[in-house]
Amino acid sequence: MSRWRLDIAYDGTSFSGWATQPGLRTVQGELETWVPRVLRLPDPTPLTVAGRTDAGVHARGQVAHVDLPDGLDPRPDLGRRLARVLDPDLVVTDVTAAPQGFDARFSALWRRYVYRLWDATSRPDPLARHHVTRVRESLDLTRLDEAGTSLLGLRDFAPFCKWREGASTIRTLLDCHAERLADHCGTIEITVRADAFCHSMVRSLVGALVAVGSGRRDRAWLDEIAASPTRSSAVLVMPARGLTLEEVGYPPPDLMAARVAESRARRTSADLHRGTTTADPTDCDCIPPEPTGGPR
Repeated sequence: MSRWRLDIAYDGTSFSGWATQPGLRTVQGELETWVPRVLRLPDPTPLTVAGRTDAGVHARGQVAHVDLPDGLDPRPDLGRRLARVLDPDLVVTDVTAAPQGFDARFSALWRRYVYRLWDATSRPDPLARHHVTRVRESLDLTRLDEAGTSLLGLRDFAPFCKWREGASTIRTLLDCHAERLADHCGTIEITVRADAFCHSMVRSLVGALVAVGSGRRDRAWLDEIAASPTRSSAVLVMPARGLTLEEVGYPPPDLMAARVAESRARRTSADLHRGTTTADPTDCDCIPPEPTGGPR
C-alpha cells in the first residue's frame, strides 16, 4: 500500500462533524463512501484525519491520509472525479504523495483554528451568518489579547475541556490573539494555535476570552478558572458556526517518523514540571466517534 495526503475544505453547516456516525451526514462518511467508488476499488479506504471537527465546525486546511494499493496514482483523477459527485460544501483541494512516515494525525506539530465574531460595533453580513457568531457586547481587543497571552505555554487545560475518562488535558498553547479585520463588517478573528486540542477546548477558550474582553469578567476570574483542576461551568462554550480549522503544521519530511513517535507518548502531570512539549493528540482531535459528535 502507498500513502496519500488529502487536503480538504468544507462548510460544516450541514455536516454532523467529521467522524462517521450511523444515519448522519459526516465529512468522513462522504469521503469514505466516494473515494473507493471513483477509484473503482473493491475494498473500503479508511481515512485518518489531523483534527476531528464537530457538527457545524468548518475547515479550510483539514488534512487526512489514505492508504491505496501500490501502483495506483490518484492524482490525475481523484480530485476531479470527487468534484463531480460531492456536494459543493465539501472539496478535496489537493492530493499528494505522502512522505515516508507521514501520519496526518500523529505527524502534526500544531493545529491553527480561527474563531470569527461580530460584536456590537460590527455590521453583520447575513450572507456570512453561518460562519460568524454574533455577541451583544462591544469587545475590547486589548483586554482580550492580554487574557489570551496569559494562557500561553504548557499547562493543564482541564478547565476548558470536556472531561473524558483516562484522557490527558495537558497541551501547549502556542498562539492566542485577536484582531479586527478591515472588512465592511468589522469582523473579529481570534486565532488559537496549539500542538493539540482537547474536546471543546477552542470554543471554551474563546468563551472565556469574550467574557473578559466584554468586561463581564476580569483577569482575576480568568486566572482562577485557569488554575482549576476541573472543567468550569462558568465558561461559556461558544457556538460551532464561528469556528474554522485553518491550517495544520507538519515537520520536514525527514522528521515525520520521529514526530509520530513523540506524539504517541502520553502526557502526565509530571510533564508540567519538566516542561515537556511533546504533543499527545490521541484524545483530542482524534478521539473515537461519539453518537452526538463533539467540537473543539
